[in-house]
Amino acid sequence: MAINKKEEFTVEEQELAEFAKAIAHPARIAILKVLAQKQSCICGEIVEVLPLAQSTVSQHLKELKNAGLIQGTIEGAKSCYCIDPEKFRRFRTTFDTLFALVKNSGCC
Repeated sequence: MAINKKEEFTVEEQELAEFAKAIAHPARIAILKVLAQKQSCICGEIVEVLPLAQSTVSQHLKELKNAGLIQGTIEGAKSCYCIDPEKFRRFRTTFDTLFALVKNSGCC
């Protein structure tokens, strides 16, 4: 039986991995771009600009929301989503730190 050793890593490393996993699909990147351009968006508008079915877009929105990258509210039959800027700032700082380590490391 496989043992999950996730808890052996720091909280920061675990959160960064979850963030990377959440954005590791081109449809999710496209959704984030749409939300960034519009500042907020109704789900139907996202479906109109992507080559995906409503149900597929909803699944991707769910993954982004579960990762905390977007916030959403449901008002009747409409869902409105927006990017959580604080979460993105935090992950950008964490990625920048990682990239700085890589940039400054030597190669064999």
